[in-house]
Amino acid sequence: MIEIKQVDTTYFTQYDMIPMLVHVECEYKVVKLNNGLGGITFVETPVKPYVKNFCVGKDESVTRWLRWDLSNWGFFIAFDGEAPVGAAAVATRTKDVNMLCERDDLAVLWDIRVADKYKQQGIGHALFQKTVEWSKAQGMSQMKIECQNNNVPAVNFYHRQGAILGSIDEYAYYNDPYAKGETQFIWYLDL
Repeated sequence: MIEIKQVDTTYFTQYDMIPMLVHVECEYKVVKLNNGLGGITFVETPVKPYVKNFCVGKDESVTRWLRWDLSNWGFFIAFDGEAPVGAAAVATRTKDVNMLCERDDLAVLWDIRVADKYKQQGIGHALFQKTVEWSKAQGMSQMKIECQNNNVPAVNFYHRQGAILGSIDEYAYYNDPYAKGETQFIWYLDL
């Protein structure tokens, strides 16, 4: 039986045990009509399958978050017995976190992950709901969520949760060697 617990930073070692893997088989291509003035559309396009590991190539341990004051963050881990199998983090009211846009009413879903063998079992949905409930309890009115066009399962997941696509940035990762060519999608969920 899976149990989701709200945790603190002393659980970062267990949090890091959960891989952040995306199995990419297709992506959403952004097609601009009349260079964008005629609108845009998304075309789900097959690609040569690959696995994107968010923890390769740079320091992706969650301990890097300790550079901020985490007193306004919520952390959740899904456990199968003693084994961590999923996790989520949500940020609010933190100085120097650009994604928060200096808003006191905005939460950012900072991270959500589920181990491969536990995907498609409702754990991601349960973690997401915990972050939403926690954000509401903190007085937040909106949640901001980032994902990429090559993470089609995440795009579809956030859409199913009722989030609205608020911005598309094809150049957000232009100087990032691990994400160059990916398109950033920013979603918003009214709480």
